Amino acid sequence: MMDESRRRHFLQIVLVFIALVFLSLYPLMELWPSGWIWLPRQPEYEHMMMGVYGTLGIFLLWASRQPEKHLSLIWFTFWSSAVHGTIMGFHAIMDPVEQGHLIGDVAALWLAVLLLGWLTPRGVAAQAGKVEKSHQRRSRHFAVLTY
Repeated sequence: MMDESRRRHFLQIVLVFIALVFLSLYPLMELWPSGWIWLPRQPEYEHMMMGVYGTLGIFLLWASRQPEKHLSLIWFTFWSSAVHGTIMGFHAIMDPVEQGHLIGDVAALWLAVLLLGWLTPRGVAAQAGKVEKSHQRRSRHFAVLTY
């Protein structure tokens, strides 16, 4: 069993890794087209995906500094990646030309889902982080008031 401080540290690393992958869509599309570009090519779609995932990548980098303050963003990334990865996986299985995606973008999204699902606090652990942070804020304000 992993203690909460180690889990938080690994979550921070995973968030940075996922963010860097999301921010690297263009190079991945150019270097490994069979795993990252769907046919027929549609530059408008590719630009939209780079914009959406690039934006999410920037916010995940921000969230990596204090993951407990950004749980809704992390869970959004988890669920949207699960849905997107499932839909792409279905299409990659149905179309033999697109099966390279099963070890490219589909696998990358499902790896993100598995890691985020394993490391992201939920239930009591998530509430404990919120309560602890709230207590620290109140203590800091009280200390300022007493001086």
